Amino acid sequence: MGYLKSGKAVIRKEIRALQQLEKSLGDNFNNAAEAIANTNGNIIFLGLGKSGHVARKCAATFSSLGIPAFYMHAGDATHGDLGMVAKDDVCILISYSGKSKELLDILKPLEQIGAEMIAITGNPDSSLAKMCKIHLDIGVRTEADPLGLAPTSSSTATLVLGDALAISLMEKRGFKKEDFALRHPGGNLGKKLLLTVDKIAHTDDQIPIVHTDAKIHEALLTMSEKGLGMTGVVNDKNDLIGIITDGDIRRGLENSNQEIFNKTATYLMSKSPQKIPSNTLAITALEIMEKFSITSLFVTDLEDPNKLFGVVHIHDILKAEV
Repeated sequence: MGYLKSGKAVIRKEIRALQQLEKSLGDNFNNAAEAIANTNGNIIFLGLGKSGHVARKCAATFSSLGIPAFYMHAGDATHGDLGMVAKDDVCILISYSGKSKELLDILKPLEQIGAEMIAITGNPDSSLAKMCKIHLDIGVRTEADPLGLAPTSSSTATLVLGDALAISLMEKRGFKKEDFALRHPGGNLGKKLLLTVDKIAHTDDQIPIVHTDAKIHEALLTMSEKGLGMTGVVNDKNDLIGIITDGDIRRGLENSNQEIFNKTATYLMSKSPQKIPSNTLAITALEIMEKFSITSLFVTDLEDPNKLFGVVHIHDILKAEV
């Protein structure tokens, strides 16, 4: 069998496994979700081998969605790590066969501690499935490899089941993207969901501004000094009423030659420049720039929309790696 043909066959088998998993979910899924939702403790995932890898990923997913969770190696549990388990915790024990000795050995201690126990297996008749109050059957009876030995369909189904639990709990709790971002502040995702323009805007004397009666050469000097390729235009009340870009200057020179320098800022400015409040997400500012094909946005004060807070340039957003 060719590589491609074999690969597609495996994918089809795993898809069927997931379809079977969907059909198999019932009241026990609701019971497991309720047990997790109602606990005041941690969610502890335990497993060995490939099941351990899946358990570790499930714990990471739960934690990222605001559900306190961690992974515990089943072998280490009987050598002191059970000290991390409290009576309010929910322990989710993962074993495809449901016969892992290391997991069976800790059932009695967990019961004595008082922790809730949920088993995830592929064998509803196994000791682990019968000895836990709640059992989730992944519904997989054969693996995707020709020998039926390598954890493939079973590990995929278990991983998806963990995701299904996590997401159902997330939706029930009303978890929002802002909550997610708070748990991912170090990556690009966190920046997209957390970084606001007030953190990267040019403020105070960095803002390129000229008055309406300023000559064009003054506007050009301001643009050159501030280095943003534009300048705002304000009236006697310091209200922002227009914007002049380097493109406006070039077009003015083409149309009026040197006579343009005898004109005032109002001659070239475009009225009603785009503005955003200072708490606008940087990614939203970038989307506005792309929509209007502009490279800068004026930023207004959050408490006083008529007060200019600063200006943000597209390079500022790109530099922040949003």
